[in-house]
Amino acid sequence: MRNDYLFCNKGDLRSLIQHLRGRLEGEIANYSSNDIHNVSEEDLCRDLIKRYHIEAPRLREDEICMSEPISGSGYLRGISVTVFVPFDGEGELFDYRTPTYHPSVPYGRVVGQEIHIDYENVKDNESFEQEYKENLGHIRRYLEWAKTEIDDFNKSLESFVRHLVAGRKEKLLGDQKQAESIGIPIRRRDDIPKAYRIPITRKRPKIVKSRPATEILKPEPFLDRDEYENILEIICSMSLAMERSPRVFSGLQEEEIRDFFLVFLNGHYGWEGHVTGETFNFTGKTDILIRFEEENVFIAECKAWHGPKTLSDAIDQLLKYTTWRNTKTAILLFSRRKNFSPVLEKINDVVKTHDCYENEHKLKRSNLQDETIFSYIFHQPEDKSRKLLLTVMAFSIPNVQDQEAQAPSGA
Repeated sequence: MRNDYLFCNKGDLRSLIQHLRGRLEGEIANYSSNDIHNVSEEDLCRDLIKRYHIEAPRLREDEICMSEPISGSGYLRGISVTVFVPFDGEGELFDYRTPTYHPSVPYGRVVGQEIHIDYENVKDNESFEQEYKENLGHIRRYLEWAKTEIDDFNKSLESFVRHLVAGRKEKLLGDQKQAESIGIPIRRRDDIPKAYRIPITRKRPKIVKSRPATEILKPEPFLDRDEYENILEIICSMSLAMERSPRVFSGLQEEEIRDFFLVFLNGHYGWEGHVTGETFNFTGKTDILIRFEEENVFIAECKAWHGPKTLSDAIDQLLKYTTWRNTKTAILLFSRRKNFSPVLEKINDVVKTHDCYENEHKLKRSNLQDETIFSYIFHQPEDKSRKLLLTVMAFSIPNVQDQEAQAPSGA
């Protein structure tokens, strides 16, 4: 493979940031009255800030490693190797030119969440090490320059978003008052949903391929933990719609509620056929399944709470579906009981008495720090060395019809 130059392939970083600001302004300017007024302004601002925040790349230098050497043939007497430099953050940023630059542009290829740097016909280890360290130093320097620009954008993002949302809200209120002052009655639409509108960015999850030990082994895809939490956040956001529109959801069956989640997950990720429901998987069927290159990377079960056995059976069922490659799972637990607190109190007891339970797991994102969300480490039933993440998300969907039937007359 031939190395490419980094930080120079797709234009200027400042222009990219200006483009993002313009896209953000355009998105907010297109919000309707329903988008703005049927959702908490704080929730809307937080969602926009999260989606437009730029994560600058950060090298994980303690994990740098090298491929097995390939011996040269013919006139090539040295060896060929590839150095793998893992990083966190958004790999696309390695393509953009920083405002400050150096005549010596670093080189390498961005592959997933790694930079691959190829060295051919290496004969002298000392010269190779000097060249590698010099190139890595250039990469560090360019990342520092990029981070300065990105940090400035991220720091201004919150005030920028809040200003735009407040301005759009004020404009819509002004337009409404103007229309009402005309004196002609306004026909109100009755088909506008009163649920929380989730602004959607179609994207692929960050799927990381583990590197094979030899050239013969095929890399196995797995779901990045940050993207796992992103999926959980989408599910959590959709629960707001259920809480705010209990009349809509109280009469739905498990399969219909499952379909509601599938629609939004498919809309968010936008890759046809990869987010599916009731898919045959290993030894059974699962409710929500995300696949990548014919491999399952996320599995979830939807269950209505009918007592502690509901949850223990759901865990057993989920573990039957998983193979040793499936490490990111979830159980979506729906309670129709008026008293939700007793359900939450039983979840930990049920999970921690399971034979495959290992320990609790702390989710990183603040939006997932909620008393209705529980995350754990489990091991596979047939292999204790294989761990998996299991998150239980509990939702309250009381039966509105029953409540109305029990309400006193005239209440």
